[in-house]
Amino acid sequence: MIDLIRVTKTLAAIAALALMLAAAPTFAHAQTGTVHLKIVKAGFIVGVGGGDGTLFYHGHRYGLRVGGIGIGSIGIASAHLSGTAYHLTNPPDIAGTYGAAGAGGTFVGGAAVARLQNDKGVVLELHGAQMGFHVSLGLAGMTIALR
Repeated sequence: MIDLIRVTKTLAAIAALALMLAAAPTFAHAQTGTVHLKIVKAGFIVGVGGGDGTLFYHGHRYGLRVGGIGIGSIGIASAHLSGTAYHLTNPPDIAGTYGAAGAGGTFVGGAAVARLQNDKGVVLELHGAQMGFHVSLGLAGMTIALR
């Protein structure tokens, strides 16, 4: 004999799972990627920097080139940053110029945190460690290109 209560509970559980899967925002995962960057920056009054990195997006790996210039820079430092790229619709969206204004500094080592946005609306939230002596006051920019 079929247990009607058990069958009803099983069907209800299957229906609830189907509704949760249908309502899940699949676009949220499709619009984020993971970023790793290695940057070296040096300067006196005008600073220059560069480096490379990787974007991981939809199971694929994309090489990145990083360049930048800053006004009010003094010293030399390197940074290893990791974080998330938001609002990507495809990998080339990460390319562009990212701007940030503010003041910050690192002496011999310390934490680096940044939230940057390019003209395509891609937002990078980066964190990591910085080594060396570098003080930056004012405007700085970073350019990212796909390799």
